[in-house]
Amino acid sequence: MPSQPEPTLPEPRRPEPPTGVKARRVLRNPRIWVVPGVLVGLLSLLMSLLYLGGILDPRGDLHDLPIALVNTDRGAAVAGQQQNLGEQVVTGIATAPGQGDAVSWRQLDEATAEEQLASGKIYGALRVPPDFTATVAALGGTSDKPVRPTVLQYTNPGVGSLGSSLAAQIGQQAVHQASLALGGKLAALPQARGAGDAARLLIADPIALTTTVGHPIGNRSGLGLSAFYYTLLLVLAGFFGANIIGNGVDVALGYADNEIGPWRARHPVVPISRTSTLAVKCAMSVGLSLLTSSLIMLSAAVILDMDADHLPLLWIFSVCASSAVGLGVQAINAAFGGLGLLISMFVFIVLGLPSSGATIPLDALPSFYRFLSLFEPMRQLTDGVRAILFFDARADAGLTRAWVWIAIGTVAALLFGFAMTRYYDRKGLHRTVPELA
Repeated sequence: MPSQPEPTLPEPRRPEPPTGVKARRVLRNPRIWVVPGVLVGLLSLLMSLLYLGGILDPRGDLHDLPIALVNTDRGAAVAGQQQNLGEQVVTGIATAPGQGDAVSWRQLDEATAEEQLASGKIYGALRVPPDFTATVAALGGTSDKPVRPTVLQYTNPGVGSLGSSLAAQIGQQAVHQASLALGGKLAALPQARGAGDAARLLIADPIALTTTVGHPIGNRSGLGLSAFYYTLLLVLAGFFGANIIGNGVDVALGYADNEIGPWRARHPVVPISRTSTLAVKCAMSVGLSLLTSSLIMLSAAVILDMDADHLPLLWIFSVCASSAVGLGVQAINAAFGGLGLLISMFVFIVLGLPSSGATIPLDALPSFYRFLSLFEPMRQLTDGVRAILFFDARADAGLTRAWVWIAIGTVAALLFGFAMTRYYDRKGLHRTVPELA
């Protein structure tokens, strides 16, 4: 029998792209523009007002910037009378008119001033040395090379470069005004009329200012900004990590599609309550914060050689801080769904950055931002990181406050998140999978 030709299978046809509504028809529908337009417009407006509103006039917004005044002058005889000109200079600076409430001058002894510099409670200090009056009295002598009396200014870069710079500028202006006032008094003394030419010039503006670092920090500390950027990394890791975990868990449980480029897949739906889903996401946020915090520390302290002491404490603090942020984001997302991303972004980032007091000191921010700083997470975490990095992990440098607010934030997130999911579960508001049209 003749052989029969083998049947040939038809070549598989490539699926045709779906046809239907054109893009221009969708774009002509006003309703598709309303919600994105309102949300994007409000977000842009609020971010512009919040970020720019806090930085435009730090000198004009100054309120009670703490600077120490220290008088160690022993006093001496001036024009036949025993005087302490250092005390007069300190008192004159503290009570000078026209300062308003911009500066909070703190008249402290030397030991207390050093302690407050070391704990970040003051932004700088002015110190009158022990021989100040004796040096001033010698200006009226016959020496051709009179010694100029000096006031020492101590900066505190650990509180931030801008805050320390503002304190230094204010101190310089205050000492210059005090010098002119003292020069006017000295010019009226009889001994000033017989002074030499060099001394006569110095008498008009007698005080010199020498600036030095009162509480030094490492050279690889970003001029005091490394604490802020390290904190920002912890917050971003907690925020983005929580959202990535949330989406990944929803995909794995079958409540969201997994799309990679043109490929789309959906897993079988796992029957699970909202409360149990939140428990899974929270546990993963805490667990992965161990990884993210370790990598942040590895990058900062080892690879980039950031100046950092107390590394074990810094690691524990980083894990707890990032976990608290992650739990807060998970609770907000569980309560508000898709809108939770915007809400948590405002809570942890948009409102947190300008009120953190890290780049611009809180004392140079408008009152609205100082109010936000009372409870905004980034301010509390920045204080804790700053205390560990720059102030020898002192509890009174902000570390205790940071630990307290981490505990409060963690408890509040868990109570709020699980209260909302249990309420949804009791009401029968279970998660549903939308059917494809």
